[in-house]
Amino acid sequence: MEETKLTGKQILILGLARQGTALARFLAQRGARVTVSDLRDEAALAEEIAGLEGLPVSYALGEHPLSLLDEADLLCVSGGVPLDIPIVEEARSRGVPLSNDAQLFVERCPAPIVGITGSAGKTTTTALTGEMCREAGFRTWVGGNIGHPLIADLDEIEPDSIVVMELSSFQLELMTISPHVAAVLNVTPNHLNRHKTMDDYIAAKRQIIAHQSADDVAVLGYDDANARALALETPAELYWFSAGAEVERGAFRTNGELTLRIDGVDREICQRSEIQLLGDHNVLNILAASTLAAVSGASLEAIRAVATSFTGVEHRLELVEELDGVRWYDDSIATAPERSLAALRSFDAPIVLLAGGRDKDLPWAPFAQEAVERVQHLITFGEAGPMIARVVEAAQNGSTRLDQITEVETMAQAVTAAARVARSGDVVLLSPGGTSYDAFRDFAERGDQFKALVRALKSE
Repeated sequence: MEETKLTGKQILILGLARQGTALARFLAQRGARVTVSDLRDEAALAEEIAGLEGLPVSYALGEHPLSLLDEADLLCVSGGVPLDIPIVEEARSRGVPLSNDAQLFVERCPAPIVGITGSAGKTTTTALTGEMCREAGFRTWVGGNIGHPLIADLDEIEPDSIVVMELSSFQLELMTISPHVAAVLNVTPNHLNRHKTMDDYIAAKRQIIAHQSADDVAVLGYDDANARALALETPAELYWFSAGAEVERGAFRTNGELTLRIDGVDREICQRSEIQLLGDHNVLNILAASTLAAVSGASLEAIRAVATSFTGVEHRLELVEELDGVRWYDDSIATAPERSLAALRSFDAPIVLLAGGRDKDLPWAPFAQEAVERVQHLITFGEAGPMIARVVEAAQNGSTRLDQITEVETMAQAVTAAARVARSGDVVLLSPGGTSYDAFRDFAERGDQFKALVRALKSE
């Protein structure tokens, strides 16, 4: 559906979160007749509805009645809305086209898009790539699943800009268009409560490169088997990044040096010791971003400057405070056990770990094994707290580092418990391993509460 055809069209949006709100504004301003349906009631959506005041948007709240499809020309599904609910299945049976804010943006964006997906690391890689492109002098737009719907910026984006866009599997599973430059960092078990099987999850991730042409570029994580296998799924020019192999084109680490290999020429990005970000997983993120920035035209100088100065993104191994010799870190973005496992490997100091939230039907055994070796005190909270405690208990043996497991219900109780047991030289790490939806709107709200609670300790 071209932009000129939006005027007068009846468009139904499911979900009034960030994506749905931005899309409703975009469509209404272009003359579409917009209806938003959300399972929450008007009181819960007061802020979002107020933000759309004055626009011709109607609402169907508390349910998704099938009658909304009677006149619908297009159904736009926000990322948090599953595709197997009755109204979506009915739309498909009636032949109502499906789309979302990401698809409509990519269709209309006048500038080249760097699209980034992966089970872990995509937010940091997106932020790094954006900073490298900005440092190189490009007018750069960063958004998507990272928290800012780019469709809100479409009127200001010019052809000589660069757009760096994080894309989730939820957005990708509906998309029938791929970015000019597309990266798949890794594909490991995640969101299986939504996608049900790994095959379905991989299929959703595949969409980011599935519609490319020979004129496009695909950047894949060489060290991840599922990402590496996607090389067979795209005709695009292939680049790689790796922490363990010298790739033919892309970026790699050998010993303590990060190297960029473009057009057969090797150039040093930086030394591993110069990187400010914690953890080897962030070395991979820098290698991925360096490759993406390089193929987008960024200079080596710009890439190097950001690689050696970037200190992180909010809620991602973010140092909140150091209180009485205890360092408190916010890693609320860790919504899968694999992400928490990577965070644990970033520290040598004794760790007091806060883990919990809502499970996504993911395997916890590797996390549990790492936890008993690296964590001194585990504090579990939220809906998945009891399950995490039992899994970690089962992994314990006489040689483990883990001394104690404390189970609480809330974040506030978890912070209080951590403050009671942490000693100078320890790290207190919020790296939940579960989503925030049992008690918070999103991981950012969870991280914000954690930081507020930690900072309140200073006055006690």
